[in-house]
Amino acid sequence: MSDRALRKHLLELLEGKSAHIDIERALDGFPLGAINTQVGGSPHTAWQLLEHIRIAQWDILEFSRDAGHESPPWPQGYWPTVDGSPEKWHASVRQVLADVEAIRDLIRSDSIDLFAPIPHGSGQTILREILLVADHNAYHLGQLMLVRRMLEHK
Repeated sequence: MSDRALRKHLLELLEGKSAHIDIERALDGFPLGAINTQVGGSPHTAWQLLEHIRIAQWDILEFSRDAGHESPPWPQGYWPTVDGSPEKWHASVRQVLADVEAIRDLIRSDSIDLFAPIPHGSGQTILREILLVADHNAYHLGQLMLVRRMLEHK
């Protein structure tokens, strides 16, 4: 597979083509009055899931491009400790989308060697980090969509 083809496939993965919903559609029009509601035995509210996606994605992005980045403590630093509000929801959505675009920019940059170990890492590559974001987001977006459907049929 050529480098160009790999980059195209990675962009498609992050854009929600093929088997996954795109993050923009998943978050669009979410019922804001219910973001703090726990449904059907779900361990997390929609707000908690969105914030977890935001924090984890931001951490992976910053690790990928900043040798001085320090990750939050695991696991407590990756989950919100207070309820959300419509304002917090919108701010989190904006940050999630901005960070996804920054990751897409890494993919588009021909100066980025997707296979080279990240100098300040312990063997990770940009490719690994991109796949980690895609996998992590897909998992939690699936949860978020299930929560949304349960809220809409409550």
